[in-house]
Amino acid sequence: MASHIVGYPRMGPKRELKFALESFWDGKSSADDLQKVSADLRSDIWKQMSAAGIKYIPSNTFSHYDQVLDTTAMLGAVPPRYGFTSGEIGLDVYFSMARGNASVPAMEMTKWFDTNYHYIVPELGPEVKFSYASHKAVNEYKEAKALGVETVPVLVGPVSYLLLSKLAKGVDKSFDLLSLLPKILPVYKEVIAELKAAGASWIQLDEPLFVMDLEGQKLQAFSGAYAELESTLSGLNVLVETYFADIPAEAYKTLTSLKGVTAFGFDLVRGTKTIDLIKAGFPQGKYLFAGVVDGRNIWANDLAASLITLQSLEGVVGKDKLVVSTSCSLLHTAVDLVNETKLDAEIKSWLAFAAQKVVEVDALAKALAGQTNESFFTANADALSSRRSSPRVTNESVQKAAAALKGSDHRRTTEVSARLDAQQKKLNLPILPTTTIGSFPQTVELRRVRREYKAKKISEEDYVKAIKEEIKKVVDIQEDLDIDVLVHGEPERNDMVEYFGEQLSGFAFTANGWVQSYGSRCVKPPVIYGDVSRPKPMTVFWSSTAQSMTKRPMKGMLTGPVTILNWSFVRNDQPRHETCYQIALAIKDEVEDLEKGGIGVIQIDEAALREGLPLRKAEHSFYLDWAVHSFRITNCGVQDSTQIHTHMCYSNFNDIIHSIIDMDADVITIENSRSDEKLLSVFREGVKYGAGIGPGVYDIHSPRIPSTEEIADRINKMLAVLEQNILWVNPDCGLKTRKYTEVKPALKAMVDAAKLIRSQLGSAK
Repeated sequence: MASHIVGYPRMGPKRELKFALESFWDGKSSADDLQKVSADLRSDIWKQMSAAGIKYIPSNTFSHYDQVLDTTAMLGAVPPRYGFTSGEIGLDVYFSMARGNASVPAMEMTKWFDTNYHYIVPELGPEVKFSYASHKAVNEYKEAKALGVETVPVLVGPVSYLLLSKLAKGVDKSFDLLSLLPKILPVYKEVIAELKAAGASWIQLDEPLFVMDLEGQKLQAFSGAYAELESTLSGLNVLVETYFADIPAEAYKTLTSLKGVTAFGFDLVRGTKTIDLIKAGFPQGKYLFAGVVDGRNIWANDLAASLITLQSLEGVVGKDKLVVSTSCSLLHTAVDLVNETKLDAEIKSWLAFAAQKVVEVDALAKALAGQTNESFFTANADALSSRRSSPRVTNESVQKAAAALKGSDHRRTTEVSARLDAQQKKLNLPILPTTTIGSFPQTVELRRVRREYKAKKISEEDYVKAIKEEIKKVVDIQEDLDIDVLVHGEPERNDMVEYFGEQLSGFAFTANGWVQSYGSRCVKPPVIYGDVSRPKPMTVFWSSTAQSMTKRPMKGMLTGPVTILNWSFVRNDQPRHETCYQIALAIKDEVEDLEKGGIGVIQIDEAALREGLPLRKAEHSFYLDWAVHSFRITNCGVQDSTQIHTHMCYSNFNDIIHSIIDMDADVITIENSRSDEKLLSVFREGVKYGAGIGPGVYDIHSPRIPSTEEIADRINKMLAVLEQNILWVNPDCGLKTRKYTEVKPALKAMVDAAKLIRSQLGSAK
């Protein structure tokens, strides 16, 4: 039996790529140094899969930033502002597209489907000249071959690439991106022909768009594209891979009748209904790549259950045509459990990271062929049984409290307009109030203090003193800049989810369970293994301390329940919404304690609300109902005069604006600066929004410092659409990843811009 891995994490078991990239960007190491680290990582990954017995090993899933940007480079589709004319794209142009440079901003970044991974959005239009400008796919295939490893080169499929793109600035809204297919297919043909010439016998084309709700014209584009590629593909085995959801029946029909395609890959973890489609009819003689090992979570596979699924599919497609695979790329899971030396042994036995999932895939393939590794299967069954019966997983009082929430609405008793009046009486803020999103730069010194405290190298007293000094510094900076609503800078926090998870019951933590979010940015999602509750206050001490240092309002900073859920590895033994309600109750306790502690402005970040939206429209309303309800649970008990803020980032809000209004926050701040005011069109189109809103006025994901005029221009654009009495002025995200040399001038420009517009509005009156 054959086995296959859709894709593999590229950061390395100890984040080797992250450190190599950042060293290169800081000018501390050369391009050669970066390429050496990259080549070593690739070699390790290929050899590891080969040693584990995997037959179909992917190549070209490694990236210095992201696979969609790699495809943009391959197609030479570089926006004109980066000055690329022809030839092979170098690292300078590549990283300018991803990160911007001194003179031009970066391309837009958005979430990859419903994951917490981001991709750089291609900017396309009728003027784009495509050319074969990056030979990465072929070079990496040859690199693996030279190491004695035969791989399956992976490309983002042409139709998905176009559908994941956006119109370049100034392109007419009516332009159809799919009309570019005839222009990009010649480049795909060149790449495929070169792979064939290099000796590739299989290639994988990722077409995840197949799982979305696509109308007929888009499905026809797939048929047309593959018919056009058919002659180039002949002589190769071609796998078209889909993932992240069930595939709709109509799309399944289109997919399985594509010309020139030998094999079809499906996510059978999130797409269990796809199994019915396969059983109802699968094209004869084609391969089925069955994704039964979860690429998005860290729980050990239920090997016995997966084997039953595989055996039932074997009866449909035939023994020699069934390949055991992962549900999607393992990019979305942590790298290797071996590096978790401190993790509780019982919990560790319930887990499998990417390296362990590779072994699971191979074990299932062998078992299907009648060579079951009995001891491996027995250990797996024992671990699953221990997880089911462990007293650590269940807390009856939490279960009861969450069950009691059903059927109630949990809303604040008065309308937002009345609450804003009560809050203004208390806060007395100017028009266009300024604030930041919460975090301030996390300096090397600060990280050292936290690390030493965690390692018990410094006393609690010394730690508290150091953090208080940092908070005082941040408060002073904000007062000097004349910001209206202050934050304490979050110096005590490692990560906006991990920090809370460490203080809630039902969570476990890893030392090296890092997952790439974008570029070199990694997150370490907590593992929610059991019922969630809050043993004691989590943030009240630090927020009250910060408030005592200033007369200005100090925001209490919390992460919301939906974001904690979506940015964790969540237990898979109960519905996600039940876990979310448990977290909401824990955050509700914290909100009420902050209010009692004298904090009058409380921000409950729901950065990840939109990304949890299911990919299929039919499932949207159920998700949005419980997600929005969870947010309202957290703050339904506070007084009218307590101002509740929330923050959301990197999202297309147009489709969920009514749910955002239904969250009933007093103020919402939103990432907006890279999305080129798309967000504001929602309000332009007549959606009435009465709460406060702060669309980000500059991009914190780029080192570029904006000018006062530029920000003032942004604010004026917002005022053309939004009432001046509800508009807030803020950066688009937290400042944690930036340096003070960037933060201070950028915030000064922001405050100066707000004052400039205030005076203009005043004199206009």
